[in-house]
Amino acid sequence: MSTVRDMIRKKGSEVFSILPDATVYAALVMMAKHNTGALMVLSGKKVEGILSERDCVRRLDLEGKTAKETRVRDIMTSKVVYVEAGQPLEECMALMIDKNIRHLPVFDGTDLLGLISVRDVLKEVVDVQQFLISQLEHYITGGGR
Repeated sequence: MSTVRDMIRKKGSEVFSILPDATVYAALVMMAKHNTGALMVLSGKKVEGILSERDCVRRLDLEGKTAKETRVRDIMTSKVVYVEAGQPLEECMALMIDKNIRHLPVFDGTDLLGLISVRDVLKEVVDVQQFLISQLEHYITGGGR
């Protein structure tokens, strides 16, 4: 199966990010604009955390805060779970299931390469399986002779 790096090459490496001092409202506007469910929280190139829609909904509502007054740093996930670009896709899927997370930053050493979602991983798995099925069908029907 392919690696996370292969998936980033196909998907693209664009990462949307926000500053820790930005408001949660600004983060939600950015997520809506880019149709994404998470943003990396960066100070320069340093990863401070990750902010997901889940963080916004759960932390704001449960703590009685408002999006326009709350800062990203106050509700972000600061212990970021990530994967290395060379890891197999199976490990990435297992990590997402085990940790119950929907977004994973992808690093190559200290460089942030991209951000993948559970949807990206599922799409890649389906694409690989469809390719394997077509190859097997081709072999079985004698298309390779």
